Amino acid sequence: MSDNGGRRSSFMQSMRAVMWSFLGVRKRRDLEADATHLNPLHVIVAALICTAIFIGVLIFVVRLVVG
Repeated sequence: MSDNGGRRSSFMQSMRAVMWSFLGVRKRRDLEADATHLNPLHVIVAALICTAIFIGVLIFVVRLVVG
């Protein structure tokens, strides 16, 4: 079984995995653990949230620099 007692991971674990993936600093064993434990729906929602935050930060920085 899995190391977390067979339970699926929480949404916050999915958010953490997506944020680390955005930075590109994932260890292979963490990536393999994510592939077996994370809920795919949580990962998709977390990725959409992180993408929206990233775009919002970019727009804020551009407006700060330009205006």
